[in-house]
Formats: sequence, structure tokens, C-alpha cells
Amino acid sequence: MSHNNAADTAAPKKKSGFGVSKHINELSLFLAIALLYVIFGTTAYGFLSFNNQVNILRDAATIGIAAWAMTFIIISGEIDVSVGPMVAFVSVALAYLLQWGFPTPVAFLLAVALGAGLGGISGVLRAYFDVPSFVATLGMWSALRGLALFFTDALPVSIGRNDVLDALDRSVLGIPPAAIIMLVLFAIFAFVSRKTAFGRSVFAIGGNAHAAYLSGINVARIRVAIFAIGGAMAAISGILLVSRLGSGNATAASGLEFDVIAAVVVGGTALSGGRGSMLGTLLGVLVITLIGNGLVLLGINPFFQQVVRGLIIVIAVLANMQAIKRSLARNKG
Repeated sequence: MSHNNAADTAAPKKKSGFGVSKHINELSLFLAIALLYVIFGTTAYGFLSFNNQVNILRDAATIGIAAWAMTFIIISGEIDVSVGPMVAFVSVALAYLLQWGFPTPVAFLLAVALGAGLGGISGVLRAYFDVPSFVATLGMWSALRGLALFFTDALPVSIGRNDVLDALDRSVLGIPPAAIIMLVLFAIFAFVSRKTAFGRSVFAIGGNAHAAYLSGINVARIRVAIFAIGGAMAAISGILLVSRLGSGNATAASGLEFDVIAAVVVGGTALSGGRGSMLGTLLGVLVITLIGNGLVLLGINPFFQQVVRGLIIVIAVLANMQAIKRSLARNKG
């Protein structure tokens, strides 16, 4: 009887310790965000202004909406490098649909369906033909960027006046609609990742795909679904891009995929799969957005900004690997 009592009292302690360690990454990101506000607030003129905070929210939405889906993709042990060209291609497709006279809501639905379909192609290549996701999405990256440039001759595709798109770029109580959409989607993805069988399946596949298959999870279907969701989220970013620029643009969103992947990795999602959180990604999105915004206001050379972002990705991956090693050592202990 005494042994049972000892076990009962020991179990909660172990669980509590694990809970604290699980949230160390989020706590450190909160600290990093506060530090960035102090640094840029004191060194970059206009950083703390209301207009700049609105710009930060708008930029965060561009990265965040795609990052929610990318979190699922990376947790499952895959990668998607086609985000930037997908956003640009969908923006061009939407602009043409509006030029051809499609009602705006119908054009939006077709654009999201197009993104989901294109993302689904990468998923099918990975799930049913065993093409590595990096290779499949790299091919999609090249094809979509090339098609967008071919159809537009690298020129913006004007949409004329559109009340719905104008409304999507008009702030509500000082908050950009893009940021509201980002947060609503964040809540949906957070719920799905933590409270649904689909979310648990994504984690299981990332942890051990073969074991997930043996336990009855349809691994191929889940893989296709997460890439299709990734394409749909990129399409939503493309719609918001059109509302912001007033045109479809084949050269837009260049390098967006790197910011998105960086945000997810900085947020603590393991590139090896099986570990990650939507809250971590949200904080990672804010870190990447704040750094980009602050460097611009400081007048840092744009080419050097890329160096800084590259260093951030490498440091984040190193931190990730150390966290995984500590977690494994703790579990063995």
C-alpha cells in the first residue's frame, strides 16, 4: 500500500516538471520579444509609433497565416518550400479571375481551391510516390514562379476598384483585417492540433510514421491533407496580398517561405518532426516580424538583413537540437 502511495505522489511531480520544461521555449520567446521591443524602441526611430505597430501586425499576418499550416507540415516530419511562389501565383490567378468578371466571393473560393489543389499535388507526390517533400515542393516552387512570370510577363495584373478587397485592407478599430484573420485561423489551428484526432495523427506521424500506420492512422491521407491545407493558407495570404497591393504580382512574396520556416523553427517545432506548438509558432512569427521591421527602420542594408535572418535560422535549429537532446536525456533519467 505504501508503495502505491509513493508512486501516486511521485507521478504528479514528474508531470509538473515535464510541463515546465515543455514551456521553456515559449517563455524564452516572450523574453526575446520584450528584449526586441526595448532594443528597437530605443534605437529605431518610429518603431513604437502606432502606424508602425499596425505595419508589424500586417507583416505578421503575411507570415503567420502560412506558418500555421507549415507548423503541421514540419511536425509531421515534412517541409514545404513552395510558399512564396504559391502566394504570388494565387495572387495572379485571383487578379485574372476578377478581370474576367467573376464575383469577388466566387473568385476568393476558386483561389483557395486552387491553392489547396496545388498543395495537394505535393502531398500526393510525397504520400503515394515517396518523393521527398523537399524535392516535391522545390519542383512546385520553380513551376509556380515560372508560370506566374510567364502569364504576366513579370508585370502587375491590375484588378481595378474592388470594394471587398479595399475593405480587407482597411483597419478595424486600428487593427488590420489581415491580423484579425491570422488570429482567427491561429485559434482554429491551435484547437485542431490539441483537441482533435487529426492533430494527434499529425504528431504521431512525425514521431514515427510506421508506428502511426500500424496503429490505424491513414498516413498517406493525412500527408495529402496537410499539404493541401498549406496551399489553402498560402492562397489566403495571396488574397490579402492582392488587397494590399491592389494587383496580382508574380514577383511578390519572394523569400516568404524562408521567413515562414524560420518562424516555425524559432517557435520550437522540431525539424525532425513529432514536436511543436502553435503558440510557439505565433511567438516565432512575432520574433521574425519584429527583427525584419526593426532592421528596416535602422536602415540596415537589405542584403545584410538576409544574413541576420540566416543566422537566426541556424541558431534556432541548434537550440532545437539541444532541447531535443536534453528532453531525451531527461526521459532516460
